[in-house]
Amino acid sequence: MEVVRSRTVPEFMALAGDFLAAREAEHNLIFGILSNYEADPSQYTEPPYLAAVLHDDRVVGAAMRTPPWRLVVSEMDHPGATHRLADDLVGTNLPGVVGPAEPAGNFAEAWAERTGARQRLGRHERSFRLRRVIPPRPAPGELLRSRPDDRATLTAWAKAFHDEAIGNSGPPQDYDEMAERWIRGLGRTAYLWVDDGRPVSLAGAGGLTPSGVRIGPVYTPPGLRGRGYASNLVAGVSQLLLDSGRRFVFLFTDLANPTANRIYQAIGYEAVGDVDEYEFG
Repeated sequence: MEVVRSRTVPEFMALAGDFLAAREAEHNLIFGILSNYEADPSQYTEPPYLAAVLHDDRVVGAAMRTPPWRLVVSEMDHPGATHRLADDLVGTNLPGVVGPAEPAGNFAEAWAERTGARQRLGRHERSFRLRRVIPPRPAPGELLRSRPDDRATLTAWAKAFHDEAIGNSGPPQDYDEMAERWIRGLGRTAYLWVDDGRPVSLAGAGGLTPSGVRIGPVYTPPGLRGRGYASNLVAGVSQLLLDSGRRFVFLFTDLANPTANRIYQAIGYEAVGDVDEYEFG
């Protein structure tokens, strides 16, 4: 079994693309990050790590990373694949790993064995896939694509989402620059639900897969929750994406947030599998 690194995204996709596409929903995060990298590589500080694990010339696993972020692992078709990846990365300052629950956990254990690093389960998430929107109960307002004069709102809400959902994990973010990219549609486009002229909820869309796209982040300020804004916004954006030719829409939820899991399933999202994030100390 060997690990083969690729120098470019097209080279990586030529090697591992069929393996990843066979389970497109499970690998939507890898596809999405790579499509965002191709759309705007300037937002990343270093070239990506792109690796496939081969067993008898057959791809049995893959992983990628855009430093300084965590490693993202695929599903694994051989029990030793995560160990080979850990061997390949020894000597790297790796902050964590994210991926389908079993291979992510296996990699975290392998990494701890090789490096002595402490591991901590940071977030336990679930990935969802939508094929058809079930319209929610209407809420007052309308869906609008963000505009330049929404920049301050997007900056504040991007930070608020990060603080609430992710906390102190991950590298520092330039939220103003992030808002500018969203307005320009670089890798991700921001949509707002606007009620009586006031933005009340945010949903981003980006991260293309071969036939799908991912929604996230989704954020409504605490004082405006429970009014159906997020349900109508996510349903509306999801329908726009399907109407544009995408076969699927994906999103991730934190399993610690039962409300989000319930409202997304109510508008047609179906569970794909669990996704775990580990932090290394």
